[in-house]
Parts: sequence; structure tokens; C-alpha cells
Amino acid sequence: MGCLVGRCVTVSDASSSQEQLTRFTFTEYHMGIDARLTVYADTQSRAEKACRAAFDRIGALDWVMSDYRKDSELMKLCAEAGEPAVRVSPDLFKVLQKAEEVSRRSEGAFDVTVGPLVALWRASRKSGVLPNPAELEKARGLVGWEKVKLDDCGRTVQLAVSGMKLDLGGIAKGYACDEARKVLRRHGVTRALVEMGGDIVVSGPPPGKTGWTIRVPNAGDDEGPKDLDFANCAVSTSGDTEQFVIIGGVQYSHVVDPRTGQALTNRAQATIIAKEGLTSDPLSKVLTVLGEDKHASFLKKYRGVKSYLRVLKGTRE
Repeated sequence: MGCLVGRCVTVSDASSSQEQLTRFTFTEYHMGIDARLTVYADTQSRAEKACRAAFDRIGALDWVMSDYRKDSELMKLCAEAGEPAVRVSPDLFKVLQKAEEVSRRSEGAFDVTVGPLVALWRASRKSGVLPNPAELEKARGLVGWEKVKLDDCGRTVQLAVSGMKLDLGGIAKGYACDEARKVLRRHGVTRALVEMGGDIVVSGPPPGKTGWTIRVPNAGDDEGPKDLDFANCAVSTSGDTEQFVIIGGVQYSHVVDPRTGQALTNRAQATIIAKEGLTSDPLSKVLTVLGEDKHASFLKKYRGVKSYLRVLKGTRE
């Protein structure tokens, strides 16, 4: 047994004739969820050192991108909404650049300026009462990805309208998984799985296997789940299977359509497989928001990406 700061540590022996590697699993709480690292290493010391560094990197990114921490870099940027451009860290700028790309290609189905709308629907999930229409309309006036002005040369960001609030919940975890994988590789751990909620990023496969076995919703012939093997890629799943509220017999998802201000009611579930979490995370969100007739044309804009999608008709009573 080994110990890192976190909830649990599990060690199980798993070695091959070619490499004497042992499997280690560590869990810590970051970005509002349990972040889990499963690695194969030649010694417990290497595993612990590598995972400690990876968790530290995830923790640092939480302080950059959290919309819950008032002193996060993201919230300090939001406090400057309506003011001149602000220079930001390379991490925050990279994520906002990707967010802008996905927003443009999805015609606004993905939009990190959705924060004011998310706050209203988050309150509704707690109270069981739909947001006030007037408040929704006011919040919609603060939303729009074009209102975020990025300057590549100066690495600055300007939020054009006072009161804007960014929400990186649909992209930050995927990026954090990517960065954790990079840290593990720098520490000599090349066979690893990083999991943060619906986002998973893997490097090389476990010894003697072709990939990490991950259960993917809607991948089976009957549109049910199926176990698939993955290596050196990212797998992100989005949907309303857990986070939703039923009001007046209608199920409202935790995912909000930035274009309308309304929480989704179509009960979509999407999985995206891509090279990195910075891509798979936001694209999985896009597919739950876009209409079925636009899925194929959108995915053509991302070569090498694979998807599994199911849209359930009707609402849950």
C-alpha cells in the first residue's frame, strides 16, 4: 500500500513477462469530483512521485479555471468584464482559444460565456422551480462567444460586456486530464489512465494488453453499453443520466443550450473519442446540444474523431 493526499489508494499486482510492472490506483478530489489515476510503474516510489506531481498539476489548473473559487484566475478575469483586456496565463489562454474554435465551428452550441444561464438553472435544480423568464432574458444578454476577445500576440482576453461570467465546466476537465498524462510521462510512467468524471485520457496500454478497457454507452449493436479498448487517446461522455431535475413532468438536463438559454430536454448522451481531452470534452457537449440533423456535418470538421450518440425521445415522468 502507498498513500497520497486523497480518498483512497489501491495496489494490485499485475506484471508481465516482458515488463515487471505493478498497477497502482490513486484518487484525490479536484474540480468538484474525484480524480482517479491508474498507472503501471516499476516501483511504488516512482508511481507515488509521478501521481503526486500529476495531482499537483490538476490542482493548479483548478485554481486557474474554477468558477466556484472567487480568487481563481478565471473569476478574477470575470471581475474585469466590460473593462480593458487582461493578460492571462498560458493555460487559461489555451483553453479559451480552443473554446472559441469549438464555438465557431458549432455555431454557438458550445459557449463558455454561458455562466449566467448555468447559474440560474443550477438554482432551479435545487429549488425545483423553473427560472424566471425575465431573469433568463437578462442572462441571455450576457451570453455570446463573440463577446470574448482574444489577442494571441499579447495573450490577453477582454470580456466585452460587464456582468459576463465564464464557465469552463465543459472543457477544463478534459484539459486537466491531458496535462496529468503529460506529467506522468515526464516521470517515466507511460502506461496510465486519468479519469475525471465523464472524461478519461489514457496513454500506453496495460502490460500484455492492447488497450485500457472502458465501457462506452451506446456503443453496442443494440445501442446499449459495450466494453472497448483504448490507448493513447481521450474518451469523453456527456449526457443527463445523473444531473437533471424534473419539473412539471419534464426532465431538464444540467446542460444548457447557450443559443436559447433553455436546459436540454432531449435526453441526449454522447461519447467522443479523440487524441486529447481538450477536444473530446467540449465536442461531447456539442453533440448533446446540436440537433440530430447537424451532427454529421459538425463532426466532419474534426478529422480522426469518433462518436457514439443516442437521443432519447420524449421526457421522463
